Amino acid sequence: MIYVVDFEWYRSFVSIYKHLSVSEAAKERIMTQPAMSQHLAALEAEAGVPLFTRSSRKMLPTERGKELYSEVAPLIESLEEKTIGLKSSSLPNMPVIRFGSALEFFSEIILPNLNDEKFRMIAQFGIASQLLEQLIEEKVDLIVTSKKIQALGIEYLPLIEEEFVLIAPKELMVPDFQHKKELEKWLIKQKWVSYGLELPIIRRFWRKQFSKRPQLKPVHVIPNLHALLSSVENGAGITFIPTYIVDHSMNANKAKVILEHITVPNELYIAYKTKYKNSPEINQAINLIRSLI
Repeated sequence: MIYVVDFEWYRSFVSIYKHLSVSEAAKERIMTQPAMSQHLAALEAEAGVPLFTRSSRKMLPTERGKELYSEVAPLIESLEEKTIGLKSSSLPNMPVIRFGSALEFFSEIILPNLNDEKFRMIAQFGIASQLLEQLIEEKVDLIVTSKKIQALGIEYLPLIEEEFVLIAPKELMVPDFQHKKELEKWLIKQKWVSYGLELPIIRRFWRKQFSKRPQLKPVHVIPNLHALLSSVENGAGITFIPTYIVDHSMNANKAKVILEHITVPNELYIAYKTKYKNSPEINQAINLIRSLI
C-alpha cells in the first residue's frame, strides 16, 4: 500500500508548533480552524502517535512532535525559499509579478508600459471580490482594487485616486439648472447605463449631491468600462467613466462630458499578503506599479 502525505500537513504542523495554538496557526495560514485541525489529525494518524497534548489554553508538543519539528522545519523553510526563488529563476534580472486588476485598469495603465524590461507580468483580471480571493489563495502576489474588503492577513496601501466624470451621447441637450432639485429631476428622467446593479459610482454621486440614494433602474448593466463607454457613444444612455478612459478612448464625435464641474473620486489600493510585507520582491513590485501611475 502507498501512503501519501500532503505537504500542507507539515506546513500546518510547523505553524501550530510555533504558535502552540490551532486557532493562531489557522490565522497565520489564512485557513479555517477545522481545516487546520484536520491537517493535524491526518498527520498524527500517519505518524501513529500524538504530536501534541491538548489543554484548554495551548497545544504542547510531545517528544515525537519535538523530534518531527526538528526534522521538517528546516526542510519546509528551504522549500518555501526555493519556491520564492523560482519566480525569477528563468530570468534572474527580471522579477516576475503575478498581478491582478480590473481589465480596464490594466489596458489603460499597465499595458502601455509592458515593453519595460524591468519585470515580467503574469496578469489576472476580475472584480474586487474575485481578485481578493486570488490573493488569499496566493494565485497572485498583489492586486489593484477599488474596494478595501477586510480580510485576515491582507494589507492595503493607497495607490491613486481616480476621478469619474459624467458622459452622455453627443446629441443630448443639457439645460441650465438653477437649483439642485431641477438637476435631480432631469437626471432621473435620463436613461442610465451602469457598471453594476449596485450603481456604485452613481450612488456615491447621488449621496454627495442630493444626500439620498438614487431611485434609478439602469436600462443596461455592462460590467466593462470600455463597453460601457461604447454604449454611451451609441446612444444607450448616460453614465460615469474614469477620466483616464475618457481621455484615451472616448470618441468626441459621439460622446461628451456633461456637468463638468461634477466629479466623483474613487480610491484605488494595492493589496498584498501581510506576511510578505517585508519581502524584497513584493516591495519591488509595488514600486514598479507605482512608477507606472
